[in-house]
Amino acid sequence: MNTVTVNERVVIPFKLVCVGRNYVEHIKELGNEVPEEMLLFVKPNSAISTNLTSFHHEAIHYETELCFLFEQGKFTAVGIGLDLTKRALQSELKARGLPWERAKAFDGSAVFSEFVEIDSMSDELNFELSINGVQVQAGHIGLMMNSPEQILAEVSTFMSLQDGDIVMTGTPKGVGVVHLNDLFEVIVFDGKIQLINACWKAC
Repeated sequence: MNTVTVNERVVIPFKLVCVGRNYVEHIKELGNEVPEEMLLFVKPNSAISTNLTSFHHEAIHYETELCFLFEQGKFTAVGIGLDLTKRALQSELKARGLPWERAKAFDGSAVFSEFVEIDSMSDELNFELSINGVQVQAGHIGLMMNSPEQILAEVSTFMSLQDGDIVMTGTPKGVGVVHLNDLFEVIVFDGKIQLINACWKAC
């Protein structure tokens, strides 16, 4: 089983619950419609990887997301994740009215930083992604259409979360292609206080 770390403690997520179309500007960016209800999908444990891959049968797109670890009935830690997507395949599947798993849940499609424990949910959590030293994405919890608390409440209406499961809360505008040897750096802040600094080099 693949694992993540929380303040150096090893945790096994059984599944990753992901929110799609949770930032208005990202919805516009891809020319999608605003969903009438929360758009959710799941990635398995096998999606988790420590490697940022640039190719898996086709070019891969990155989507940077605030992520929360579920334990003991609540979110106990925050991290940053890259939701890797086969965009061309996803577009084909959507056009045919088919599920997205082949484009979203493949092995290695979720890359995470270390998680940092939190006592409560801050409304000032935000992040910045730079690729090769150039900022390309910036997200803020206040810009989400559905807050982490709302996501947890909705998921709980039809699915049981197990200790260690991770909720990925959606990506802001600025998604794009992962190129071989790109250097990704993501910094997570609570207000102006830095919580996480994660780096990956695309392979």
